[in-house]
Order: sequence, then C-alpha cells, then structure tokens
Amino acid sequence: MTQKKILTGAALLMAGAVLASSAGAQTASGASAAPPPITQGPAIPGFCMMSVSQAIGASAVGKYVSDRMGQIVAQVKAELGPEDTALAAEQKALEAGPGASDQAAFKARVASFQARAAAFTEKRDLRQKEVQATEQKAFNRISQELDPVARQLYQQKRCSVLVDRGQTVLIGSPEMDLTVAAVAGLNARIQQFTFDREHLTPGAATR
Repeated sequence: MTQKKILTGAALLMAGAVLASSAGAQTASGASAAPPPITQGPAIPGFCMMSVSQAIGASAVGKYVSDRMGQIVAQVKAELGPEDTALAAEQKALEAGPGASDQAAFKARVASFQARAAAFTEKRDLRQKEVQATEQKAFNRISQELDPVARQLYQQKRCSVLVDRGQTVLIGSPEMDLTVAAVAGLNARIQQFTFDREHLTPGAATR
C-alpha cells in the first residue's frame, strides 16, 4: 500500500443536486423477483475491498452531514426565494409593455430590472458555490476520519490490495468486504461535528 491517502477524492460521493427542487421518489409499478443466490468462490488471500460511498453514507457522521447540508440548502432557498419571486413578478409586469407610461420611464424600469436580475444571478451562483464548498469540506473531513480506519483494517486483515467496491467491483465475496467493519470503525471515531455554510467572495470558484 502506498503512502497516498486511500480515500482521496471521496468527498463528493454523496453529493446531491445543489439548490435544485426536490423530486418525489418514483415507486416501481410491480415488485421485481429476487435475484437467484450467488455461489461465491473462495476468498482471494490478500485481496480486500470496501465501498467508500456506502461506508460514509451508512455511518452516523455521514447521515449527520447529509441532514445538516439539507438544512443549509433550505436556508439558502429561504434567503433567495423572496427576491426570486419579486423579480419574477416584475418580469411578468414588464412583459405586459409600457402601458400608459412613457417610453423613457419604461426603459428606465427595464434597465433597473436587468441590473437587479444580474445581481441576483451573481448572488445565486455564489450561494451555490458556497454550498458546494461546504459539502466538499464536510465530506473531506469524513474522508480524513475514515482513512486511518481503512488503513487499520487493511493491516488487520493482512490485505495486499484494497479496492473501492463501488468503483471497480461488480460482485465480490463478502469475506473480502471491509465496508461493515469500516462503518463501525468510523462510528467509533466520530459521530458529528459542527459546521456552517462557507462564505466566498464574489467571483470566487470552488476548488
């Protein structure tokens, strides 16, 4: 095993659509038949696997971060909602035309609306980047906590290689899967931690 962190890049494996409207889950029209049981071959000595996304998602801290991110997204929606509604109403009014107003006044009103709309778009994009940065930072923290757990399991199980089951393995013997043990180890290390939305300067890009 190299010195490179096992879990590098795992931060966004659980990321959902940021600031998107929640879609209702669609249920299947009929229950599908259970797949036939798989006859497993012998475990390969030294070959271990673990689902990083499943380990994070099933852990107490992973569930906590997901819930907290939901709260942060709701806060952002509450902040942007009234301004978005007001702009939509103004746009609808402008689409009706100048009416009895003179053209100069109407053009000034349109220019004001365009400036407000541009400022709102910039704010909305900034909030989206802030939410993404917050999510990435939070799950990076979980990855840092999971890394020593994975390394300890790697040594305890006398692994020669550890692969991410969710990335490279379709089916594998449970005897070689360290995911359940990784969840238990992560739960023993951390349950939750305090974090709030990151604040970026206008024009800043997430890394």
